[in-house]
Amino acid sequence: MASRTEPSGCSGRGGGGGGAPGILPLPLPLPLLLLAAAALIPRGGGQNLVTEDVTVVEGEVATISCRVKNSDDSVIQLLNPNRQTIYFKDFRPLKDSRFQLVNFSNSELRVSLTNVSISDEGRYFCQLYTDPPQEIYTTMTVLVPPRNLMIDIQKDIATEGEEIELNCTAMASRPATTIRWFKGNKELPGKSEVEQWSDMFTVTSQLLLTVGREDDGLPVICLVDHPAVKDLQTQRYLEVMYKPQVRVLQNYPLQGLTREGEPLELTCTAFGKPQPTEVKWLRVDDEMPQHVVVSGSNLLINNLNKTDNGTYRCEASNAVGKSSADYMLFVYDTTATTEPAVHGFTQLPNSAEELDYGDLSDSRAGDEGSIRAVDHAVIGGVVAVVVFAMLCLLIILGRYFARHKGTYFTHEAKGADDAADADTAIINAEGGQNNSEEKKEYFI
Repeated sequence: MASRTEPSGCSGRGGGGGGAPGILPLPLPLPLLLLAAAALIPRGGGQNLVTEDVTVVEGEVATISCRVKNSDDSVIQLLNPNRQTIYFKDFRPLKDSRFQLVNFSNSELRVSLTNVSISDEGRYFCQLYTDPPQEIYTTMTVLVPPRNLMIDIQKDIATEGEEIELNCTAMASRPATTIRWFKGNKELPGKSEVEQWSDMFTVTSQLLLTVGREDDGLPVICLVDHPAVKDLQTQRYLEVMYKPQVRVLQNYPLQGLTREGEPLELTCTAFGKPQPTEVKWLRVDDEMPQHVVVSGSNLLINNLNKTDNGTYRCEASNAVGKSSADYMLFVYDTTATTEPAVHGFTQLPNSAEELDYGDLSDSRAGDEGSIRAVDHAVIGGVVAVVVFAMLCLLIILGRYFARHKGTYFTHEAKGADDAADADTAIINAEGGQNNSEEKKEYFI
């Protein structure tokens, strides 16, 4: 067929007004010309042609390259997905100014496409007019980054222990994006749903989060994984309301015994969100002594006595709830000098509900458990000393008896080895009868 020579429509020469829009007129109808060219050019037979697939982000610049490994001065042509000629050699028949010639030679035709859009996606054909003609295609993929990334939170202000819902939406991306959740630096699992509109994808990820007081002020981050964008994220800061955290501090005596006649000063500290509006002192299971002075968060006893023994409780409350801390007081005699083995602060919750808030703390000083611990330690020490002394005494006595036992048998049994019976042995012993008389006199 005569169409083996270069098609006149691709050469950019010729007249007539029957060409397709955006392309110079062709002397033959375009469908017939394309059919003829397709019949001559084997698909996938471009052994001498080289090209690469192109991936580009929407709005950026894509570069398409058709290269010849062994050039023989044959004509190189580039066609778009609609098989319209973009460049024939260094001539551009297609009236689209976004296509620009980057390089042309006998071995390469390189073209750039600016402001790429989704409509530009598809296969672009490189043709080499040899005998037989060769063709190879490159695929252009257009990526669209997500738009309008935002977090929607169910409640702007949450209460400690409450479960809240957060939703992060990434709109109009291509391909569909992946959404990841972080609370501070810790990654959390979310549940995503994908909706497709035409060639675009909208992804919504849901996060269910049970908040605590430690979450107040922490950022919740929605992070996007997408090939068209890097480090795209948005965040919302959590605001969590929680009931007071109460602690009792002993100001005086500072880390010392609470003795009769001496003063005691306690301070109650309470922190919460919102800040506690009321702080009060009371005595558990008894009335507050009349000589106790309470001033705001401070409790003062000027002259301690045994009747002051008991548990003193500081209570604080806010809009979320009420919390308390207990101080166990034990008044020592004025002669007491031994410091308690344990002197610290421990939380005593008022109810089972408060057991859920293990980070609350309060004071407990001079309790009976500490005294018992001291008594057990002293008794154990005394017992150990006594046992050690007895062992030493037994060792000394044993050595003494061991030495004198040998001497006693030596003198007593001397001369009695050959005796027939006991009476003879006594008579034959050293000293004979005289010795027997001495013994008799000794026993008398």
